[in-house]
Amino acid sequence: QVQLVESGGGLVQAGGSLRLSCAASGRTFSSYRMGWFRQAPGKEREFVSAISWSGGSIKHADSVKGRFTISRDNAKSTVYLQMNSLKPEDTAVYYCAAAQDYSGSSNYPRPYDYNYWGQGTQVTVSS
Repeated sequence: QVQLVESGGGLVQAGGSLRLSCAASGRTFSSYRMGWFRQAPGKEREFVSAISWSGGSIKHADSVKGRFTISRDNAKSTVYLQMNSLKPEDTAVYYCAAAQDYSGSSNYPRPYDYNYWGQGTQVTVSS
């Protein structure tokens, strides 16, 4: 079992930056692939970024490439999402997710690829 707690959300102006953190419980964090998803009101949950257990494989959605960076610190059981050049369309609730990583790949952009979810943190970008 893994429990995930996100933090770092808030209100920021367009062009600004935020760093989200997701702290995981349990002793096996280093064996999990991690993902970030977001969901805006009235829209489906969409993939943002994913990272393999080692950090050696990373995937970002086209909409955030060049602006967002996912990283992890296995010693701290934490995954991060650095978000720069934020746009109003980035406004959403951001969720982190985890699943056992047997492949070492980050190519898991679907919600059903993950077993564990955090409660979400709100990110609001004003224009």
